[in-house]
Amino acid sequence: MDSTSSKPSFLRNILVRLLLFGLFIIAVRFTYVVTITGESCTVGDFCFFSLPESFNFVITTSTGPEASSAISVKPSDGGVRDLYTSKDWIKAVHFYSSIFQDLIAHGYLSPDSKSLTVETRTGQEVYALRQIGVEDSIGIFKKASGSLVIKAPQNQIPFDNNTFDFVFIGEGRLDNASRPLDLSSEIERTVKPGGYVVAHIVPTKDTYSFNSFLELFNSCKLIKSHQIEGFDSKSSMPFIHEVVLRKEVENVVKFKKTSGNSVNKCFVPGHKLELVKKAEPLISTEPMKPWITLKKNIQNIKYLTSMADIRFKNRYVYVDVGARSYGSSIGSWFKKQYPKQNKTFDVYAIEADKAFHEEYRLKKKKVTLLPYAAWVRNESLMFEINRDPGKEVEEDDKAKRGMGRIQPAKNLHGGGGSKREVNEIQGFDFAEWLKSTVTERDFVVMKMDVEGTEFDLIPRLFDTGAICLIDEIFLECHYNRWQRCCPGERSAKYEKSYGQCLDLFRSLRESGVLVHQWWEYVGCLTIENGHSACYPYICT
Repeated sequence: MDSTSSKPSFLRNILVRLLLFGLFIIAVRFTYVVTITGESCTVGDFCFFSLPESFNFVITTSTGPEASSAISVKPSDGGVRDLYTSKDWIKAVHFYSSIFQDLIAHGYLSPDSKSLTVETRTGQEVYALRQIGVEDSIGIFKKASGSLVIKAPQNQIPFDNNTFDFVFIGEGRLDNASRPLDLSSEIERTVKPGGYVVAHIVPTKDTYSFNSFLELFNSCKLIKSHQIEGFDSKSSMPFIHEVVLRKEVENVVKFKKTSGNSVNKCFVPGHKLELVKKAEPLISTEPMKPWITLKKNIQNIKYLTSMADIRFKNRYVYVDVGARSYGSSIGSWFKKQYPKQNKTFDVYAIEADKAFHEEYRLKKKKVTLLPYAAWVRNESLMFEINRDPGKEVEEDDKAKRGMGRIQPAKNLHGGGGSKREVNEIQGFDFAEWLKSTVTERDFVVMKMDVEGTEFDLIPRLFDTGAICLIDEIFLECHYNRWQRCCPGERSAKYEKSYGQCLDLFRSLRESGVLVHQWWEYVGCLTIENGHSACYPYICT
């Protein structure tokens, strides 16, 4: 009887020991995950098993307005599973789970939402959405990643219009997009009316930058904007600016009249006017020695790009009106000195003087040459080049060529001591060209030195509304200034006064355009027979 009664006790002891051993293994595993890796065990079956091989859901996609097909999300391979169980990936999942749960609490997201994450490399956001119950979720990137991310062309979303209830783009991906407008337009196209777009961007330091971001989403209304902590203080984004937008049925008016000013055919938002107020003051008193005063003033210029962040602009454009040679201002000033915030600018050179055209064609410095005269309409014009009477200037000696200006043919008659070269050229409607080339979502910088024609071109820009497309202008205004050679005498070349130039500058600043007083210094060399040859160059 003793041997019989001892058997149940022996078996019970074995079972207890096995149970204790199992609990010990689980405790060791738990201690390792929490203590060594610093994570909680809420991901991957108590941090004990690998992630599920597959997620049981089907999404609909298309490559065009009509085409659609069902795509079943396939199991991930071993390499991707290793990524999914890495410390950084799991930490990101925890972070986004918290973010999305907060969005659910505020009503911007629900378990029934069909959701898309844009430009997600490994799909942490997608997995976090599924973990909290938003199962109909998928991500897109230029390369597929396991069962979470499908392949999509850059800046394109391969789904039909009005497909998603919720679209998320995080980690500052919109900040770094090569064409942010293309990407934002695709997001707007695929989100349903009434659906939400949530973006995580690098915190903006100025209203100009944030409003540039809002302008990317014309059919969305701003719902919420606040700053949160990133998931890693050592990452490139220790703090995040979270923006919540809702798609409306019609395009949203971003700026109300209380925040800005209406100028002719465009509306100027308040944030642009505030930026202009920070500019260097205009020189209100006519300088007796403009070749000194205006030259020094260039050192005081407050560039727009030194006061505001331009990362959310779609394109970056520099237009040089009256460009002359490549080295006159494009190569010597804009390329080398203008602060571009590491952006690549499309450069346009507008120059009617044919002596400079071949240089642009031969050197191919990524500059688009417009070999015409900027004017108020499309028509043929007479283009006059003044030369010093002392010596013929060779055509290829471009540095010493006089500045060309548009003149009516009837006014071009002989007389005086200067030699004149007169050519028939084609003028074009500069304002209409500008409107067909850039948009309000582009960042446009312009330098204008057109020998008095600014008094024709600027009013035309106002009349057509094209002035609203320009963010910053460097303008040389030509007036009957005091002559350096002859004290007490004014130049007879121009009829306008300094006061009229000031009115022109003020009208531009009141329109929200950051304009600077530009000065092109004219230096003179003594040549044979006591005569001098004058040539222009930019002083910066």
